[in-house]
Amino acid sequence: MKISVTEAKGQLTELVRRAEAGEEIILTRHGQPAARLAPAKASLDRKARRKLLQAVRASGASKATAGADAARSHDFLYDADGLPK
Repeated sequence: MKISVTEAKGQLTELVRRAEAGEEIILTRHGQPAARLAPAKASLDRKARRKLLQAVRASGASKATAGADAARSHDFLYDADGLPK
């Protein structure tokens, strides 16, 4: 639905209801599209955020590869006495 900003001023509540229901509302100025009303995305509740975070962590853990032990990564630079080679 396209409606001018001037007309929309008097119908804002109704236009917001329609946008929340999924209808696309385009506000025009001088016949040209100026803005679009769309429903705001609902934020995730605590339980949903926790579930999403766990899924991301699990995905990352499954992609991680075991590499060299960081504590021992420079051993090749030193001899058995701990002195530089």
